[in-house]
Formats: sequence, C-alpha cells, structure tokens
Amino acid sequence: MTNPNPIAAAQAAASVPRHVALVMDGNGRWARQRFMPRFFGHKQGVDVLVRAVNAFADRGVEFLTVFAFSSENWKRPAEEVSGLMGLVLVAVSKYLTKMAGEGVRIRIIGDRSAVSDKLRKAWEQAEAATAHNTRITLSVAFNYGGRWDVVQACRQALAAGVKADEVDEACLSKHMALSFAPDPDLFIRTGGEMRISNFLLWQAAYTEFFFTECLWPDFGEAQIDAALAAFAHRDRRFGGIRPPELAPAGA
Repeated sequence: MTNPNPIAAAQAAASVPRHVALVMDGNGRWARQRFMPRFFGHKQGVDVLVRAVNAFADRGVEFLTVFAFSSENWKRPAEEVSGLMGLVLVAVSKYLTKMAGEGVRIRIIGDRSAVSDKLRKAWEQAEAATAHNTRITLSVAFNYGGRWDVVQACRQALAAGVKADEVDEACLSKHMALSFAPDPDLFIRTGGEMRISNFLLWQAAYTEFFFTECLWPDFGEAQIDAALAAFAHRDRRFGGIRPPELAPAGA
C-alpha cells in the first residue's frame, strides 16, 4: 500500500473547518411568519441547534461556538428576556443527558455575573457532566460581546501581574473566553443579515464568512452542507500568505 501524500492529506483535512462559529438569527421572524409569539421561534431554534451539533460533528467539525445571547440582548422586552432565561434552563434539563451521551462537550462563555444563581448552577452542571467528552465541543456564548471579551482579557492579564511591555497577542489570547479552542475557520450567520454583531471580534481575524437568507429554525443539513462546501472552495490566506502545508503541489 502506498503512503498517502502528506500535502493531499493536509489539503483534505483543511477542507473541513475545525472550528465553526454560528450566529443563529431569524427566530423571531420565523415565528411571526407563522403568526406565533417570538418565544416559539426561540424554542424551535433550540431543537434545531441540538440537531445541528450532531450534524457538524458527523462532518468532522471539532468545535462549534454559537451566539445564544449577546450583552446587548438585555435591551429586548423583559418578557422575551425572561422567556429566554427559562428556555435555557428547560433546554439543559431536556437535552443534557442526550448530548452528554453523544460525546458533546459543553462550555459556556460570557459574563455570568448578570444571570441567576439557578442558571449558573445549570451551566456548571452541564460543563461538569460533559467535561470528558471529545467528539465535539459546543461553546455557548451567553451574555457575551466581542468587546467585553477583549476588555476582560486585558483585566485578567493585569490581575495576573503582566506588565504593559509584556502584553502581546499571545498574552491576550491566553485570557480570551475561547482560549481553549483554535480560532474559528468558518463563521456562519443565518437570517440574511451580513454583519458579525460584536461576536468573536478578536478570534475572527482570518475567519471565512458565510451568510445565508435561511432563518435559523429552517437551518438543516442541506444548509450545513452548503456552508461547508463553500468553505472547501475558499483559498485561505493569513495576512496574504497561504500556510505551506496548504500550498499546491510543486508551488
């Protein structure tokens, strides 16, 4: 048996993003189209997310980071915010055992100080119950903002005794909310909007973007495959330079 071409193997592996970031937009519009309250769209969105996690894992994605609740979402109507908080608790109770058994590791990123003790304990339970899973890591960004992330990383570095002239990109990266994961390779946003909305500002410096008109509750395997196919055809460059292992043979 011939040995596989290492360059071809690297190119094949690179065709699947190791880390996908996801903005799940369109729940409210999906509900309105069906003459239902916005909450029903959010509820449907949770069910879709659980299916999407498995679909991404089946396709070789190792990390999935989703924007569940931004630091700006507190400005939404109080009834909607309250419903979202309750939905998170219900989702943890409903899906934790299932996801834990399917090899999903759950991480929560964001400012936990503004949420209830009950919600924090539910998150801690989910993280502890899935800590040893390795099939895919699902990071849920809740009460998260990209600018908040940079600020809190700076504060952590200062608290750790880092001097001003010692602060560099590597130093701050160690203190970012996603320090345990590689930077996202692919950023997907549903719902037709073409902006990143303060999500992973630091980490998305060289991320490829895929925007779709599909509303999140309608996002299924066909849409996942379309996003991954688009990514596979991108010629990725980092500061104008393609990594040597991804260069065409003979280049």
